[in-house]
Amino acid sequence: MSKNDINSSKQKYQLLPDNSGDWINFSDKILTSCPNSIHVWHFLVRHILRDRVFILIVIGLITLFMGYKAREVKLSYEMARMLPASDSTTIIYENFKKQFGEDGSVLFIGIEDKNLFTLNKFNDWYDLSGKIRKIKGVEEVLSNTRLFNLRKNDSLKKFEFISVTPVKPKSQAEADSLKKVIWSIPLYRNLIYNQATGATIMMVTISKNEINNKSRIQLIKNIKTTADSFGSKYNIPVHYSGLPYIRTVTSKKVEDELKLFVLLALLVAAVFLYIFFRSYKAVLFPMIIIVISVIWAVGFIVLFGYKITILTGIIPPLIIVIGVENCIFLLNKYHYEFRHHGNKVKSLSRVIERIGKANLLTNAATATGFAAFIITNNKLLVEFGMIASLNILVVYVLSLTLVPIFFSYIKPPEKKDTKHLEHSFAKIIIDKAVIWVNTRRNTIYITTGIFMLIAVFGTLRLHTTGRVMDDIPKRDALYKDLMFFEQNFKGIMPLEITVDAKRKKGVFTLATLRRIDRLQDTLATYPELSRPLSIVEVIKMAKMAFYNGDTNNYNLPSSGELTFMASYIPDLKSKKKNLVRNFIDSNYQVTRISVQMANIGTPEIERIQTNLKPKIDSIFPPAKYTVTLTGTSVVFLKGTNFLIRNLWESILLAVVVIAILLAFLFTSWRMILISLVPNLIPQLMTAALMGYAGIPIKPSTILIFSVALGISVDNSIQYLSRYRLQLKHTHHDIPSSVISALKETGYSMIYSSTVLFFGFGIFVLSSFGGTQSLGFLISFTLLVAGLLNMFILPSLLLTLDKWSTTKAFEEKKPMIDIYREEEEEENAGM
Repeated sequence: MSKNDINSSKQKYQLLPDNSGDWINFSDKILTSCPNSIHVWHFLVRHILRDRVFILIVIGLITLFMGYKAREVKLSYEMARMLPASDSTTIIYENFKKQFGEDGSVLFIGIEDKNLFTLNKFNDWYDLSGKIRKIKGVEEVLSNTRLFNLRKNDSLKKFEFISVTPVKPKSQAEADSLKKVIWSIPLYRNLIYNQATGATIMMVTISKNEINNKSRIQLIKNIKTTADSFGSKYNIPVHYSGLPYIRTVTSKKVEDELKLFVLLALLVAAVFLYIFFRSYKAVLFPMIIIVISVIWAVGFIVLFGYKITILTGIIPPLIIVIGVENCIFLLNKYHYEFRHHGNKVKSLSRVIERIGKANLLTNAATATGFAAFIITNNKLLVEFGMIASLNILVVYVLSLTLVPIFFSYIKPPEKKDTKHLEHSFAKIIIDKAVIWVNTRRNTIYITTGIFMLIAVFGTLRLHTTGRVMDDIPKRDALYKDLMFFEQNFKGIMPLEITVDAKRKKGVFTLATLRRIDRLQDTLATYPELSRPLSIVEVIKMAKMAFYNGDTNNYNLPSSGELTFMASYIPDLKSKKKNLVRNFIDSNYQVTRISVQMANIGTPEIERIQTNLKPKIDSIFPPAKYTVTLTGTSVVFLKGTNFLIRNLWESILLAVVVIAILLAFLFTSWRMILISLVPNLIPQLMTAALMGYAGIPIKPSTILIFSVALGISVDNSIQYLSRYRLQLKHTHHDIPSSVISALKETGYSMIYSSTVLFFGFGIFVLSSFGGTQSLGFLISFTLLVAGLLNMFILPSLLLTLDKWSTTKAFEEKKPMIDIYREEEEEENAGM
C-alpha cells in the first residue's frame, strides 16, 4: 500500500488522538456505516472501544476478588476416587472400611541391618518406636520392639496379649534372648522382619482424622525427621512407603510443580512473544492478560469448591499456553491490518470482530476437548474438565477485550513492529510450504502415507496397563523405597478378602477356619502377594499359647481343642484393644484376609483376580459363603478399566462435537471430513509413538487425545475460514485462494504451534510419569498437526478441488460467519 493510500485511509476513518470522546465518535461512525449495525460483533466493537475505562475497572475488581479467593486454594490429600459412588466395587469397599477401618492408613518405615539386635542399636530402635508413637496423629506403632504375644491365663481362663519387649534390654545377652523370642513367633515372620536379609519394618498407623487433611504433611515430616535421626546415627538408609506417605509426598510434589510450571510457562510465553514480534509491548500486555487469567483460574477452583490435584495443578500453566495462542492470533491480525491500511482504530475494530469470531470457534473446540472429561463420572477428571473448559473461554474473553484496549492506549505500530510479517523464519517456512503444495503434492502424500503405514504397525504394539505407583519415575526415591519393601516383604499395596459365613459365629466353626487356611495356602502360591494375615493366624497363635508357646503347635486346633479354646477368646464387644477385633466382626460372621501386593499392573491384578475366582468358589461354596475381593488394589483395577472406557467415549464425543462446530462454520460435510484429516492423522501417529516407545494406554495418557484434538483443530478453522473468504474475492479461483489463505494464516499457525509445542513441552520436567507423558505426547501431536495443516490441508484442497469445494461451502451462508464479505471487499478496494 502506498503512502498516499494510507493517508487517504486515515482521513476516511479519521484516526484521532486517544481520548474517550474520539473513540466514541469513531466507533459510532464505523457502526452506522455498516449495513447490519445491530450485529453482536458490532455491539462488542463499539462497547469494548468506547467503554475502555469501565471494562478495565470491572476486570480489575474481579481480579482482586479472584486473587483474594485464590489465597484460599487447598491441596487435595485424598486418594483420587476413580469410580462413581454408586458403583458396586465402591459400595463394597466403603462397607469394608466401615466394618474394619481404612486399609491404607499404615505408613511403613524400613531398614536393612543384620546387626539390629546389638544392644545400643536395638535400644535406640526401641526408643524410636516410642517417640513415633507419641507424635500427635499416630494411633499405633508395630515393630520388633513393640510386638505382642498371646499368653494363656489359667486363673482367668482367658488369652492375654502381652508385650514381647515390655522394657529395654540391659545387656547384650538380654537382647540376644529377645531376638530368639521374636524370631520364634511365626505370626511375624516375613511380616515384620525378614530373617534372611536382615530387613525389618515399623508399621505406623495414622489416625483417620489426620489422613485426609493438610496436617498430615507436618505429621509425616515429624515421623520422617524422627526416623532419619536413627538412620543418621548408624549410617543406615531408612526407607518409607505406604499409602499415607505416598499420597503426602505426591501432594507436596504437585504443590511444588504448580509453582515451577507457572514460572516456566510464563518464561516460555515471554521469550517466544519477543522472538515473534520483536517488541516489548507485544510481550508486556499479553503477559498481563495471562497473569490475570491464571488468577481467575485459581479463583474458580476455590469458588467451585475444588482442590489442587495432580490434574487441576496443571491448569494454570495450561491457561498460560492457550492464552498466549489467543494473543498471537490477535496481535498478528492487528499488525497485518495496520500494515495494510495504516489505521490503528480500524485495525483494532477488525481484530475484535474477525479474530473474535475465529477465536470463539477455536476456543470452543479447545474447550470441548477438555469438557469431554465431564462425562467420565470420575471426580478428578470432571473437576479438571470443568475448570479447564470454563477458563479457556474466560481467557478468550479476557484476551479479546484487553488486547484491543491496551493497544488503543499506546502509539500505533511502527514499521519495525510489523517487520516480522515480511522477513522472518516463519516467512521462509510459508514460502517453502507454498512451493511444496504447488509442485510436490505427490511427495507430500507419499511421505504421509509411509508414516501412516508405520503408525498402523505402532498402534498394534499398544497395551493397556496401570499401576498405583505408575506416575512415579523409577529414579525417584519414592519408587526406590517401594522396591525395598517389595524385595523384602513382597509389597505394601493393600488387597483385602472378606468372607461372610452367612450366620452368626459361623467364622469360628472349624470348617470355616480350615477353608480360610486353604485359601491362605493358595494365596501363598502367588509371588506377587505377601504372606496373608487373618483370624486363622490368630487362632494358630492361640493354640501355640494354649500349649505354652510350643511352636510345633502353630497350626489349627482340632474340633475338641477349638471348643475348649473358645472360652479363652476375649470378648470382641469389649472396648479393650485386641488383635482379634481387627479381623472379625462382633457377630463372628464376617472376617477379613489381609494381603499386601506388589506394585503390579492392572493386567496382572486382573489375572490374579480371574485366576482366584474359581479357586475361591471351590474352597467356599457360594451357597454357604460370600467371598469378596476388595481393598485399594481392587478398586484401582476397576477404576482404571472404568476410566479408560469412559475416556474412549469422551474422545468420541469430542470428535462429534468438534465436527458439529465445524458444520456451523462450513455447512459442507465434505469440507468437514477434509478438515478432520490433518487433525486425526496426528492422533494415529501419537498412538503409534506410544506403541513403539512402550508407553501404555492408561488414564494419564489416554486423556491427551481429546485435549490435543481440541487444540490442533484451531489451525484448520483459521485456515479454512480464510480460504472460504478468498474464494469469494477470487471468483472461485481455487489455487489462488488456497495459496492466499496459506500465506495469511501461516504466520499465526507457525507462531501458535511453536508456543504450544514448547508450552506443553515444559511438562516433561515433571516428576510424575503421567504428566511427563501428557507434555511429551501433546507436544508431539500438536507439532505433527501444525505441519499437516500447513502441507496436507492445502494439498487436499487443490487435489480434490471439484469434490471438496462445493457451492454449498462457498455460497451457502454458515450459521457462524467469521469474515463478512462486504467488509473484506471494502478492505480490498482501499
